[in-house]
Amino acid sequence: MRAIEADALRIRTPEGVTFSLPLAGPVRRCLAMILDLFCVGVIMTTIGYLVRALSLVGDDVAGALYYLFYFVVSTGYGIFLEWRWRGQTVGKRALRLRVVDAEGLRLRPTQIVLRNLLRPVDTLPVLYLLGGAVSFFNQRRQRLGDLAAGTVVIYEAAIAEPDFTRIATAKFNSLSAYPHLAARLRMRVPPAWIAITFEALLRRDQFDPAARLELYRELAGRFQAEADFPPAATEDLSDEQYLRNVLEVMARRR
Repeated sequence: MRAIEADALRIRTPEGVTFSLPLAGPVRRCLAMILDLFCVGVIMTTIGYLVRALSLVGDDVAGALYYLFYFVVSTGYGIFLEWRWRGQTVGKRALRLRVVDAEGLRLRPTQIVLRNLLRPVDTLPVLYLLGGAVSFFNQRRQRLGDLAAGTVVIYEAAIAEPDFTRIATAKFNSLSAYPHLAARLRMRVPPAWIAITFEALLRRDQFDPAARLELYRELAGRFQAEADFPPAATEDLSDEQYLRNVLEVMARRR
């Protein structure tokens, strides 16, 4: 279940956990877009110099190729980086923005492709006027591409480091033998995931047992999708203990 409150998308899971995703404001989104346009411009300038330097084609053909390359580069730039960086481009990363699924689910590649393919429509008639107008009158600040793809852009505010000593861990952590996988998790897992998992573990006694098992299974699946530890390290762990061990090895970065 979702609701909009005070510029935030609040999502309540079936297990009774509610978390809030602050929506990205128009100023930050505009600044991120400008930075991304600059990156695309640098790439296109390089391509233009190469085509002219090699004198491969005439001026007319070169002009046509430039516009073709611009569409491919500008669209592919967003698709590749949002897929590679899980919803972020250079501009979004610099401004702490991220594209996420509007229902709080895992962002799918098809959503990334669709929202970027519709970007030229959002730019009509000029300077993102259509997309800006649609997002202005939309509670979730979605442009047309976001509406079609079922995505929203959130602002990832800095989250204080949780006090992991408040959750009990096993004397021996079987995941500690794989520091490279722990480092991969630190690189790929958003701070919001860590905060949600930490809160879910702290509130374990407030959940119905069946709901708790389902919640921990879902959270563990998200971490496993980002870094697959060998079966020897996880086969004897419950989902709850797996989450405790994951948070512990991630906290060792300091």
